[in-house]
Amino acid sequence: MTTTPATKRPICSNCNRPVRNCICPLITPITNQVEILILQHPDEASNAKNTAGLLHLSLKNSQLKIGEQFDTEDLDRWLFADQKRPLLLYPEITEYQALGLTAPQPLPTLNPVTPHQLRLVIIDGTWRKSRKMLYLNRALQSLPRMMLTETPPSIYKIRKAHSENQLSTLEASCYALQQLEQHKVDYAPLLTAMSLFVAQQSAFTPK
Repeated sequence: MTTTPATKRPICSNCNRPVRNCICPLITPITNQVEILILQHPDEASNAKNTAGLLHLSLKNSQLKIGEQFDTEDLDRWLFADQKRPLLLYPEITEYQALGLTAPQPLPTLNPVTPHQLRLVIIDGTWRKSRKMLYLNRALQSLPRMMLTETPPSIYKIRKAHSENQLSTLEASCYALQQLEQHKVDYAPLLTAMSLFVAQQSAFTPK
């Protein structure tokens, strides 16, 4: 446990949150088959309502990198290390040229590919900030893109959503992993932990 000079609030050295809303008791160890690479906008790193920290601490095979624009060589290494095939989890964008973006590669046939050969890339940020990160990091633009459909209603009620089917980073990642791993790994305990996380954060929200 450490304390921050400005606020003197005790900070958990594991989850880097104030001890009063530490999420370590909610960590749910899961050995995911598809590796997760989380690219987190700096503003999200200090947001108490962000779910990527709980996701990263719970998934054994995950990396979390914080930044808005990454060094090109670093990003290429994170994406293609160990000859894994990266897939970007991101909603559909129709006007690529108008936004100055490169169209993504077609999603490959994944039947002959084992989950251990895949790396799922997650951009963790608001819709506006995630799109800016996509624009600034060109290597992400051409990655084959995975989009979610027919997902359960979100339980993430502590941040404003722009649409009814908008999910948190943790929820979207769990549902994507379930599809890619053909439901061979159980993510229900982690989604349950997220429900407790939402309740915990709600307790600190002014009525």
